Amino acid sequence: MTPRSLTIALAAVAAIALLVVGLTQLSSSPKPLAPSMMTMAQMRARLTGSPPALEMLHAQAGQIVSGGLPALRARLASLRGMPVVINKWASWCEPCREEFGVFQRVSVSRGREVAFLGIDTQDTDAHALAFLRSFPVSYPSFSDPGGQAGLAITESSFTPVTVFLNRRGATFIHQGPFLSVAKLEQDIARYALGA
Repeated sequence: MTPRSLTIALAAVAAIALLVVGLTQLSSSPKPLAPSMMTMAQMRARLTGSPPALEMLHAQAGQIVSGGLPALRARLASLRGMPVVINKWASWCEPCREEFGVFQRVSVSRGREVAFLGIDTQDTDAHALAFLRSFPVSYPSFSDPGGQAGLAITESSFTPVTVFLNRRGATFIHQGPFLSVAKLEQDIARYALGA
Protein backbone atom coordinates (compact mmCIF):
# COMPACT_ATOMS: atom_id res chain seq x y z
CA MET A 1 0.00 0.00 0.00
CA THR A 2 1.40 3.40 -0.97
CA PRO A 3 1.57 6.25 1.53
CA ARG A 4 -1.10 8.11 -0.45
CA SER A 5 -3.56 5.18 -0.42
CA LEU A 6 -2.85 4.61 3.28
CA THR A 7 -3.72 8.26 4.00
CA ILE A 8 -6.95 7.97 2.00
CA ALA A 9 -7.89 4.74 3.81
CA LEU A 10 -7.24 6.31 7.23
CA ALA A 11 -9.27 9.39 6.29
CA ALA A 12 -12.16 7.15 5.19
CA VAL A 13 -12.04 5.18 8.46
CA ALA A 14 -12.00 8.45 10.45
CA ALA A 15 -14.98 9.80 8.50
CA ILE A 16 -16.95 6.60 9.09
CA ALA A 17 -16.11 6.70 12.80
CA LEU A 18 -17.33 10.31 13.05
CA LEU A 19 -20.53 9.40 11.24
CA VAL A 20 -21.20 6.48 13.59
CA VAL A 21 -20.55 8.64 16.68
CA GLY A 22 -22.82 11.40 15.34
CA LEU A 23 -25.66 9.00 14.57
CA THR A 24 -25.32 7.37 17.99
CA GLN A 25 -25.53 10.74 19.75
CA LEU A 26 -28.46 11.82 17.59
CA SER A 27 -30.44 8.69 18.44
CA SER A 28 -29.77 9.08 22.17
CA SER A 29 -30.70 12.77 22.42
CA PRO A 30 -34.04 13.48 24.13
CA LYS A 31 -37.06 13.75 21.85
CA PRO A 32 -39.30 16.82 22.17
CA LEU A 33 -42.32 16.34 24.42
CA ALA A 34 -45.59 16.37 22.49
CA PRO A 35 -48.05 19.16 23.29
CA SER A 36 -50.20 18.58 26.33
CA MET A 37 -53.77 17.62 25.50
CA MET A 38 -54.98 19.75 28.42
CA THR A 39 -57.35 22.55 27.44
CA MET A 40 -57.06 26.09 28.76
CA ALA A 41 -60.14 25.47 30.94
CA GLN A 42 -58.51 22.36 32.44
CA MET A 43 -55.31 24.31 33.12
CA ARG A 44 -57.21 27.09 34.87
CA ALA A 45 -59.19 24.54 36.92
CA ARG A 46 -55.96 22.91 38.14
CA LEU A 47 -54.60 26.33 39.12
CA THR A 48 -57.69 27.47 41.06
CA GLY A 49 -56.80 28.70 44.52
CA SER A 50 -53.44 30.18 43.52
CA PRO A 51 -52.24 33.31 45.33
CA PRO A 52 -53.84 36.49 43.89
CA ALA A 53 -50.74 37.61 41.95
CA LEU A 54 -50.58 34.22 40.24
CA GLU A 55 -54.34 34.13 39.61
CA MET A 56 -53.88 37.37 37.66
CA LEU A 57 -51.32 35.61 35.45
CA HIS A 58 -53.59 32.59 34.96
CA ALA A 59 -56.43 34.90 33.92
CA GLN A 60 -54.19 36.03 31.02
CA ALA A 61 -53.21 32.49 30.04
CA GLY A 62 -52.21 32.18 26.40
CA GLN A 63 -52.49 35.92 25.77
CA ILE A 64 -49.95 38.23 24.17
CA VAL A 65 -49.57 41.33 26.35
CA SER A 66 -48.59 44.62 24.74
CA GLY A 67 -46.48 47.33 26.32
CA GLY A 68 -43.02 45.85 25.78
CA LEU A 69 -40.28 46.20 28.35
CA PRO A 70 -42.10 48.77 30.56
CA ALA A 71 -45.13 46.45 30.88
CA LEU A 72 -42.92 43.45 31.58
CA ARG A 73 -40.95 45.33 34.24
CA ALA A 74 -44.19 46.50 35.87
CA ARG A 75 -45.44 42.90 35.99
CA LEU A 76 -42.13 41.72 37.48
CA ALA A 77 -42.38 44.46 40.12
CA SER A 78 -45.86 43.19 41.04
CA LEU A 79 -44.35 39.71 41.50
CA ARG A 80 -41.46 40.83 43.71
CA GLY A 81 -40.84 38.30 46.47
CA MET A 82 -42.21 35.40 44.40
CA PRO A 83 -40.21 32.86 42.41
CA VAL A 84 -40.47 33.62 38.68
CA VAL A 85 -39.64 31.71 35.49
CA ILE A 86 -39.41 33.79 32.30
CA ASN A 87 -39.17 31.98 28.97
CA LYS A 88 -38.08 33.92 25.87
CA TRP A 89 -39.49 32.24 22.76
CA ALA A 90 -40.77 32.85 19.22
CA SER A 91 -43.20 30.97 17.02
CA TRP A 92 -40.56 30.66 14.26
CA CYS A 93 -37.95 29.18 16.63
CA GLU A 94 -37.75 25.38 16.26
CA PRO A 95 -36.00 24.76 19.64
CA CYS A 96 -38.72 26.92 21.28
CA ARG A 97 -41.40 24.76 19.68
CA GLU A 98 -39.60 21.65 20.94
CA GLU A 99 -39.63 22.84 24.56
CA PHE A 100 -43.22 24.13 24.70
CA GLY A 101 -44.67 20.75 25.74
CA VAL A 102 -42.39 20.91 28.78
CA PHE A 103 -43.47 24.46 29.68
CA GLN A 104 -47.14 23.53 29.23
CA ARG A 105 -46.87 20.77 31.81
CA VAL A 106 -44.56 22.41 34.33
CA SER A 107 -46.41 25.74 34.33
CA VAL A 108 -49.51 23.83 35.47
CA SER A 109 -47.76 21.57 37.99
CA ARG A 110 -45.80 24.48 39.55
CA GLY A 111 -48.15 27.35 38.72
CA ARG A 112 -49.60 27.65 42.23
CA GLU A 113 -46.17 28.50 43.71
CA VAL A 114 -44.12 29.89 40.79
CA ALA A 115 -44.96 32.76 38.43
CA PHE A 116 -44.43 31.91 34.76
CA LEU A 117 -44.10 34.58 32.08
CA GLY A 118 -43.21 34.49 28.41
CA ILE A 119 -41.46 36.96 26.14
CA ASP A 120 -42.48 36.48 22.51
CA THR A 121 -39.47 38.00 20.80
CA GLN A 122 -38.89 39.14 17.21
CA ASP A 123 -42.26 37.74 16.20
CA THR A 124 -45.68 39.03 15.16
CA ASP A 125 -48.61 38.84 17.55
CA ALA A 126 -50.65 37.03 14.86
CA HIS A 127 -48.04 34.28 14.47
CA ALA A 128 -47.57 34.00 18.23
CA LEU A 129 -51.32 33.70 18.90
CA ALA A 130 -51.69 31.07 16.16
CA PHE A 131 -48.86 29.10 17.77
CA LEU A 132 -50.40 29.43 21.25
CA ARG A 133 -53.69 27.98 19.97
CA SER A 134 -51.78 24.75 19.28
CA PHE A 135 -49.55 25.01 22.37
CA PRO A 136 -51.65 26.70 25.08
CA VAL A 137 -49.83 27.72 28.25
CA SER A 138 -51.20 28.83 31.62
CA TYR A 139 -49.45 32.20 31.56
CA PRO A 140 -49.20 35.31 29.36
CA SER A 141 -46.35 36.31 27.07
CA PHE A 142 -45.20 39.85 26.49
CA SER A 143 -44.97 41.05 22.90
CA ASP A 144 -41.39 41.97 21.96
CA PRO A 145 -41.29 42.42 18.17
CA GLY A 146 -38.01 44.34 18.21
CA GLY A 147 -36.23 42.05 20.68
CA GLN A 148 -35.31 44.80 23.19
CA ALA A 149 -37.29 43.36 26.13
CA GLY A 150 -35.89 39.88 25.58
CA LEU A 151 -32.35 41.21 25.40
CA ALA A 152 -32.78 43.37 28.51
CA ILE A 153 -34.27 40.56 30.61
CA THR A 154 -32.28 37.55 29.36
CA GLU A 155 -29.01 39.33 28.50
CA SER A 156 -28.96 37.23 25.33
CA SER A 157 -29.90 37.67 21.69
CA PHE A 158 -30.43 33.89 21.37
CA THR A 159 -33.75 32.07 21.62
CA PRO A 160 -34.91 30.18 23.63
CA VAL A 161 -33.59 31.49 26.92
CA THR A 162 -35.11 30.94 30.36
CA VAL A 163 -34.54 33.21 33.34
CA PHE A 164 -35.12 32.05 36.93
CA LEU A 165 -35.66 34.63 39.69
CA ASN A 166 -35.79 33.50 43.30
CA ARG A 167 -37.72 35.26 46.09
CA ARG A 168 -34.76 37.57 46.79
CA GLY A 169 -34.44 38.51 43.12
CA ALA A 170 -31.27 36.49 42.42
CA THR A 171 -31.12 35.55 38.75
CA PHE A 172 -29.98 32.46 36.86
CA ILE A 173 -30.07 32.35 33.05
CA HIS A 174 -30.35 29.11 31.04
CA GLN A 175 -29.65 29.28 27.30
CA GLY A 176 -31.18 26.67 25.06
CA PRO A 177 -34.29 24.51 25.21
CA PHE A 178 -35.62 22.40 28.06
CA LEU A 179 -36.48 19.06 26.49
CA SER A 180 -37.54 17.25 29.66
CA VAL A 181 -39.94 18.03 32.47
CA ALA A 182 -37.38 16.64 34.93
CA LYS A 183 -34.67 19.13 33.88
CA LEU A 184 -36.98 22.15 34.07
CA GLU A 185 -38.35 20.98 37.43
CA GLN A 186 -34.77 20.51 38.68
CA ASP A 187 -33.75 24.05 37.64
CA ILE A 188 -36.91 25.55 39.15
CA ALA A 189 -36.19 23.80 42.46
CA ARG A 190 -32.58 24.93 42.40
CA TYR A 191 -32.76 28.47 41.01
CA ALA A 192 -36.30 29.77 41.60
CA LEU A 193 -37.35 27.97 44.78
CA GLY A 194 -33.89 27.49 46.31
CA ALA A 195 -32.43 29.84 48.90
